Amino acid sequence: MSSRPMNVSSTETTNSVSHFILMGFPSSPEMQLLYFVLFSVVYTLTLMGNAAIVCAVRWDPRLHTPMYIFLGNFSLLEMCYVTTTVPNMLANFLSTSKSISFVSCFTQFYFFFSFGCDEGFFLCIMAFDRYLAICRPLYYPGIMTKQLYTGLVIFGWSCGFILFLTPVVLISQLPYCGPNTINHFVCDPVPLMLLSCSEDTITQLIYSTFNVIFMIGTFLFILCSYALVIVAVLRMPSAASKYKAFSTCASHLAVVTLFYGSIMVMYVSPGSGHPVQVQKIVTLFYSVITPLCNPLIYSLRNKEMKTALRKVFGTEIPVHKI
Repeated sequence: MSSRPMNVSSTETTNSVSHFILMGFPSSPEMQLLYFVLFSVVYTLTLMGNAAIVCAVRWDPRLHTPMYIFLGNFSLLEMCYVTTTVPNMLANFLSTSKSISFVSCFTQFYFFFSFGCDEGFFLCIMAFDRYLAICRPLYYPGIMTKQLYTGLVIFGWSCGFILFLTPVVLISQLPYCGPNTINHFVCDPVPLMLLSCSEDTITQLIYSTFNVIFMIGTFLFILCSYALVIVAVLRMPSAASKYKAFSTCASHLAVVTLFYGSIMVMYVSPGSGHPVQVQKIVTLFYSVITPLCNPLIYSLRNKEMKTALRKVFGTEIPVHKI
């Protein structure tokens, strides 16, 4: 390996670093400006698309059902998730220092991965909801009460923040005495652990174990739920019922594939040694591209959502009764 650059002062090398340098995507000033424009457009479209779904669920009484309430919360979560990284990345495109304070770095780390965990839990909740609706339709209204889906929403939002306290505290307590350059656009735990003065195998093991349990556990739960759903759909006598059920499940499974396919490559094994550029592209995919695609995935294949979105944007022609 090549020697790591020393971007800290002499006082910091004997104590601890006060800031990190996020290299992002090194290139010429012209390319940095182009990246700024490109990601500004992507960020704006992501916020607009997910906000449209949130507004549609909030304002259309026809969407006041558990499935759409979960979807609305998931879209709001996507907006929070992408906001933890993109604004800072945009600022760094226009900055020459690309510096982020120690506290800000670990704050970004905490919120980014807490919201990421919450996404996994919400995907589990949405899979469970579809399982009950399709496999237990007669019992669904009695099981999925307002109290239950409200509790599930609270559970989905809070679990990531509780669970990710431990990894953030452990990694933040590692000794950092230089260098302080992170070859990434986000304060990712893997390069942070590599920057530590001492190789703490226990912290790496705890972090890896946490990721494996969370990712594999939630992923298997989702797969099992949809396996049961698909079996139930195949037994339906009506072709129209099959199409409607498969259409809903296809949207959910597409989001699951996008989300889990990329994060499992990156975080199940932090010492796996992925090339730096690959790490950046994969992280960019699940942290920026996936939130951009989700509104399209959920709206294009859903008739009720498309109708509600037309109503929100005022393109639905009102019918007045005389």
